[in-house]
Amino acid sequence: MLEHLNAAPALPARVVVAGAAGFVGVAIAQRMEREGTPVLRLTRREINFASPQGAGALAVLLRPGDAFVAVAARAPCKDADMLVENMMIARTMAKALKAVGVAHVVNISSDAVYADSPQPLTEGSCASPGTMHGAMHLAREVMLASEQGAPLAILRPSLLYGASDPHNGYGPNRFWRLAEKGEDIVLFGEGEERRDHVYIDDVAELAAHVLLRRSRGVLNIATGEVHSFRAIAEKVVALSGRAVVIKGSPRSGPMPHNGYRPFAIDACRRAFPDFRYTALDDGLRKARAHG
Repeated sequence: MLEHLNAAPALPARVVVAGAAGFVGVAIAQRMEREGTPVLRLTRREINFASPQGAGALAVLLRPGDAFVAVAARAPCKDADMLVENMMIARTMAKALKAVGVAHVVNISSDAVYADSPQPLTEGSCASPGTMHGAMHLAREVMLASEQGAPLAILRPSLLYGASDPHNGYGPNRFWRLAEKGEDIVLFGEGEERRDHVYIDDVAELAAHVLLRRSRGVLNIATGEVHSFRAIAEKVVALSGRAVVIKGSPRSGPMPHNGYRPFAIDACRRAFPDFRYTALDDGLRKARAHG
């Protein structure tokens, strides 16, 4: 689903990362800096992306040769107020990009745009989100595609983990923090949900591939393997070497995604045949080492 506009990898003149203080933004900025590309990191300190004046302030900082990475968002989007704020952020980026006419745009979206399916999800799967978070990301995709004219790559990651994640979301990140403190890991239900977990460095690496090839189109970021939350908790405890208890708990609602959300990754293999995802065991070790 990706088309490479550069026949061979080539450094962008400059990469601008909007949302460069966040988990994903930091990883992409660091990766491109290691590549030797000038990177302009933009955070809320430099621009109020949700302000009506944000587009003008952003346009002043952009150049026509820039590659722009759209990460800035209030996430996860949980309610109507957050949805409206995120649309203001997206509007700021879209208006500034249209005014300047940059060379390339990479939007970091989410697999939450997809409807649930018992079959492995692909880039062509139905985009019919069932959550406010998914609706927000799909609306951002549509806005950036329709309101600015640069080649647009949309990356849709599955669940992410890594040492520097500030959210402490249910999964590897929280499990590691509990294990390191010797505290019990409490699962939702029996932790039987099977999901695809992606190490944060893989997101940065694929974003770098897309930037270097000036790719356009849609790409899911998922390993193609699913693991239950209980299995992940068990791996974390084994690696920690601590006597941590893993226990279930009653669910307060239905199991998300019917407990199963697999991906087919053929499009990634076609686009970047030399790329390999980090295996879960290796990613968990790296997360601990960098924690």
